[in-house]
Amino acid sequence: MGYDTASKADVESVVPEEYGGMWFLKDALGTDELGFTVLELEPGGKGKEHDETHTGQEEVYYVVEGSIDVEVDGETVSLGGGDAIRLDPEESRQIHNRGDVRATLVLAGAPL
Repeated sequence: MGYDTASKADVESVVPEEYGGMWFLKDALGTDELGFTVLELEPGGKGKEHDETHTGQEEVYYVVEGSIDVEVDGETVSLGGGDAIRLDPEESRQIHNRGDVRATLVLAGAPL
């Protein structure tokens, strides 16, 4: 078959519901290299500070709804609905929802 489908309802969130939710869909979709994640972040919430040096993967964050700030090596990049950012593996990053509504993002990553 030339395609696979998945829903965030097919996998367990790795983030407690009170903070939003984070659903890794890579395995459910059967992708070899591409990571694909849905992230919902409540107002005041933040993601884990990290880089992807160990995996060598670049990441793209696309904001579906709401707004977020991404701290990238000490610089703040503000994004709203319809905006995206691409991050090199070695860049330290952390997502913050400093808005008043839940933010929904799609995160994709693959090795360079």
